[in-house]
Amino acid sequence: MDFDRAIEKAVNRRDFITGTTAGLVGALTLGASAQAQQAAPPAAAAGAPPQPAVPMTPGRVTYKAIEGDTIQIKGHQGDMIDAYMARPAGPGKFPGVVVVHHMPGWDEPTIEITRRFAQHGYAAICPNLHFREGKSTPEANSASITAHGGMPDVRTMGDVEGAIRHIRSLRYMTGKVGIIGYCSGGRQVYLAACTLKGIDAAVACYPGGVGAGNAGLTPAMPIDPIDLTKDLSCPLMGIFGKEDKRPSPEHAAKIEAELKRFNKTYEIHSFENAGHSIFATNRVDYRPLAANEGWIDIFNWYQKHLA
Repeated sequence: MDFDRAIEKAVNRRDFITGTTAGLVGALTLGASAQAQQAAPPAAAAGAPPQPAVPMTPGRVTYKAIEGDTIQIKGHQGDMIDAYMARPAGPGKFPGVVVVHHMPGWDEPTIEITRRFAQHGYAAICPNLHFREGKSTPEANSASITAHGGMPDVRTMGDVEGAIRHIRSLRYMTGKVGIIGYCSGGRQVYLAACTLKGIDAAVACYPGGVGAGNAGLTPAMPIDPIDLTKDLSCPLMGIFGKEDKRPSPEHAAKIEAELKRFNKTYEIHSFENAGHSIFATNRVDYRPLAANEGWIDIFNWYQKHLA
């Protein structure tokens, strides 16, 4: 669907979207274990040396090698922008993931997230959506974006579409492409999943502004993406912290209500003792236990929809 037409349709029907749900159906808590415990090994005979739980081959080191580099891709209106690309080393065909960075920018933790996908068998690309600001640091680029009313949705969707197009063109791709984003990137993932083609599964991590209505809208970002839920074209997972304010638990409930109302394929995971930026290792909101559970959910989701 053309992005501008989608925005116009959603603005016209925004006033008709009402209601919330109480609570999040199927929400996870950190108290629930994602893995079954293994049985304890039998006790060793008296006097026998202890045996390792897993047989080891002397001198062998097991690791997952990857290849990564900064490249340039065609973004919105054919602009050349930077992107970080990572993939498993060696031959094979891999599903793809487009990583949409958070508002703090195209920073080191985001690049590490991109590399993590490569270590798990995906070809991953993260476009620098702040590239045109031309500042010397991600923080300066982010401040410049904020001062101008936020990331323009039309330009952002053009850059994300360029990343999808680039990764689909690679000869080692399986043909399946997912998308994931964090904070403002989570909002942009929701928007992309409702307006762009070529996405097979989406993950929106604490998508700030989705479900917030008119609060925070600007000429650059003129719509609450929840208004486009009817047009969602792929399965979507949402990850939230129950102590977050934007998106709040109420916003998450509205998102789930809309996904359910339009009979979409979705999962909602909401974590106790967690607020915003659950996965951001360089921020005070980082929650390693929630992040670990979240990564399990993410890889299970992509295994189901991209394998």
